Amino acid sequence: MHVVMIEPRFPTNQKLFVKALAEIGATVTAIGEGSKESLDDDLKRWLVHYEQVKNVCDEQAVLQAVRFIQGRAHVDRLEAVVEAHIMPTARVREAAGIPGTSVRTAFLCRDKPAMKEVLREGGVACAQSTGASSIDEVRAFAERVGYPIILKPRDGAGAAGAVRADSDGEVEQALGSLGLSGKASVAVEEFMEGHEGFYDSLTVGGEGVHGFISHYYPNVLDAMRTRWISPQFISTNRVDSVPAYEEVKQLGARVVKLLGIDTSATHMEWFFGPKGLKFSEIGCRPPGVRAWDLHNVGNEMDLYREWATLLCTGRPGQFPSRRYSAGIIALRPDRDGRIAGYEGMDAIGRAFGPNVIDWHLPPEGSPTQPVEAGYMANAWIRMKHENFDDLRRILDTVGETVKVRAC
Repeated sequence: MHVVMIEPRFPTNQKLFVKALAEIGATVTAIGEGSKESLDDDLKRWLVHYEQVKNVCDEQAVLQAVRFIQGRAHVDRLEAVVEAHIMPTARVREAAGIPGTSVRTAFLCRDKPAMKEVLREGGVACAQSTGASSIDEVRAFAERVGYPIILKPRDGAGAAGAVRADSDGEVEQALGSLGLSGKASVAVEEFMEGHEGFYDSLTVGGEGVHGFISHYYPNVLDAMRTRWISPQFISTNRVDSVPAYEEVKQLGARVVKLLGIDTSATHMEWFFGPKGLKFSEIGCRPPGVRAWDLHNVGNEMDLYREWATLLCTGRPGQFPSRRYSAGIIALRPDRDGRIAGYEGMDAIGRAFGPNVIDWHLPPEGSPTQPVEAGYMANAWIRMKHENFDDLRRILDTVGETVKVRAC
């Protein structure tokens, strides 16, 4: 099978998709923004051909590159795994007559109001939502559903750009923080009370083959706005042993069908609270923040290779062991500035050394990154344990013990 990958160099785990395809015997071509000389030795070895374009979101440029490749060899798949690349790649794929995620599916997985409209019509429980292009429309929605509400870009990924408004007076400020000021359409949603998690899957022909469930502590909106919190998310190994998770799996399967997701990785956010299980949003791509690394450790498998195997053969090659729960804790600097040092790491190493997967501690003098930059923007530690509850307690202890000092 001949697979064309969009942008093999960035982010850094992109090359793992190329590696997996090459290792299972696929012919791999790539289209990216850097020069051929900028490819590292591994990518030069794994790729049979590379085409450079100025911008991989420029559909005409990518289509021209694809047609050049098609003029020399048949292309079986054109794949993108980064959120911003999904829609332009779908349009190119359709124009070039290559199987894969359709423009309709890509659009529905990007445009939140349209996504939720289709799912509500299909009987999926979602937060109330709308698209709004004026302050008056936002306030009218809030009058109908009540405050607080959440405003975000229609095509934002996860909590990126999401802003909470608790009153009419905060709506204009929230729109301004999005850089829109009521002049462009935004997604407006009912605030969902309850616990937040995500469900990742690999599907073939619209049927789920593998599924992984993770929990956020605390919910993402709080985690990305509050410096003193050391947020975590944990990939649980109890996916098949907790009856309540069956509802999450069934929700994921229903959403995949309604949105027409075919053979793809998916990342679905959900809430569970006083109103029961509610769908939040989904992407037809792998999760961010290297969540697959945690699924891999916890399940003793290689999801990059499994993704490649399913894409090329339609049949699974591995099965999850569910041996470990695996999680990450983000460690925020105590202020903006430059890293001055760390406290507590030796104690954590002595107490929980066997549970550590890996860590990242920016060296002293490194500039800090803002809290909203995400879980891996500053220091972090990833850990595992055979018992989910024990891992939660360990990660809590890490958050209480390790201090990141800045000056």
